[in-house]
Amino acid sequence: MNDTTETLEHRLSGIHAALVKDQTEQVDEVVADLEPAEIALLLESLPPADRIRLWERVPAEVDGEVLLHVHDEVRSTLLDDMDHAEIVAAATGLDTTDLAELFEDLPQLVAEDMLRSMDEQQRQRLQETLAFEEDSAGRLMRTDSIGVRADVSLETVNRFLRWKETVPDNTDALMVVDRNGLLVGTLPLARLVSHDPEKAVADLMQTEVDFISMDMKSRDVATLFQTHDLASAPVVDDEGRLLGRIVIEDIVDVIRDNSEQALMNMAGLDEEEDLFAPVLPSARRRAVWLGINLITAFLAAGVIGRFEAALDQIVALAVLMPIVASMGGIAGSQTLTLAIRGMALGQISRTNSQWLMRKEIGIAALNGVGWALVVALLSVLWFKSIGIGVIIAIALVINMLAAGIAGIAIPLLLKRMGIDPALSGSVVLTTVTDVVGFMAFLGLATLFLL
Repeated sequence: MNDTTETLEHRLSGIHAALVKDQTEQVDEVVADLEPAEIALLLESLPPADRIRLWERVPAEVDGEVLLHVHDEVRSTLLDDMDHAEIVAAATGLDTTDLAELFEDLPQLVAEDMLRSMDEQQRQRLQETLAFEEDSAGRLMRTDSIGVRADVSLETVNRFLRWKETVPDNTDALMVVDRNGLLVGTLPLARLVSHDPEKAVADLMQTEVDFISMDMKSRDVATLFQTHDLASAPVVDDEGRLLGRIVIEDIVDVIRDNSEQALMNMAGLDEEEDLFAPVLPSARRRAVWLGINLITAFLAAGVIGRFEAALDQIVALAVLMPIVASMGGIAGSQTLTLAIRGMALGQISRTNSQWLMRKEIGIAALNGVGWALVVALLSVLWFKSIGIGVIIAIALVINMLAAGIAGIAIPLLLKRMGIDPALSGSVVLTTVTDVVGFMAFLGLATLFLL
């Protein structure tokens, strides 16, 4: 167990004990030493009653930041506990990007009150941000980038920054724009402070810039930051006009959210699901995929039922057939996981999918033959039947090949159909390996052993 986990468990124990004993001063002391993200993690780790009691002890000045760090479902429960004035106050001071994320979860009356409390410039910036698609660079970007002209000197830029008296957080470069606001380059701060003040910005600016289109998907933005090792990047519109910037701090959140989404989706769950949500809504959400899995299980059972006569006469078939399905399922899951990961990173396309398919068929054939020999030998020793050993070996190879093909084909087909492979790929794969495995094993046994 790492130090972070131990610290969280220690804080949880301390907070829970203090809440039970109604020791509000001790709770206040713990909360005062925590960052908003840490408070959010504690809130997500408590049952509803304790969560609300802790939320009431969170200082009002950090309410907005805490709300941004909790998952949507938890945020909804916290907002339900706040009155209109508290929500409006919590949003005060948030930048436009953060405010847009919070704004869409607000009750309509509260949202209207918040809009009325803003000045014209704030209201316009918020509406412009909300106009972008939710999962786009436009939603991620910050509008606090500093733009300078290429024909001015470094000394002029320095005087301008001194006049502003502050530089936005995570600023590693200034944006260089022309008279029309078109992005023409960037000026790293390191060059600004280390060169002759009389030099012009044009002499030192970088013209090869990794800029981001306003409608680029957030997942693609995260990939760009990872592959190009970026700390920040400008965001432009379709004409190349500077709109804002995205910084690494925002991308860390995207990467974390994408990882959580992939993990939860593979189990058929929503990444925003509250761990401590009430029983009824949690059961209802999970019931959907349990129902889908039940349908696929009946499909596999139907295949087994067609070979009832063979199972009645040869008991060994019932004992051994789970091995065939299990080996195919594991092999397919390995391929499926790699394929989904590759698709998430943009590594798989139509140009290389056939090569990957041939590779997985080769891997499946080698592993299939190797493990088929092992299983066949053990089956012969166990049941004293060479026929059963041969049948299970052939069935195992067939199912391993099917699993390798399905592991690549299923996510590609689901993506083409507009379905998230991480959400339903494992269910479809399990159906394929079970049906093919049972059909191959029991079908061959019926043909050659009866």
